[in-house]
Amino acid sequence: MIRIMTAEELASTTITVDGKLSGEGVEPVETCCIQALSKGTAVRLHLRDVSAIDERGQELLRLLVSQGVGLTANGIYSSYIVGEIQSECLNNNRRCSR
Repeated sequence: MIRIMTAEELASTTITVDGKLSGEGVEPVETCCIQALSKGTAVRLHLRDVSAIDERGQELLRLLVSQGVGLTANGIYSSYIVGEIQSECLNNNRRCSR
């Protein structure tokens, strides 16, 4: 189960996710982010209460970071995953999306 909330401001959009970023939950998050990016303003994805992120969810996060989406997270698990992805994307020897 996943819950997605979008808060639009003049200069940015914040997308907040609760639930699992895995399986069928990945596509709705991707759709919301693509729609937000198409507006040409800054986009931030906040993983507020995410209990699971599978490989497909991690690939989506890598792709979003490579497209300039800011990632933030609450909780040890989500914060760890986000930190790893951000570090990976900053490292010149590895690519954010595969």
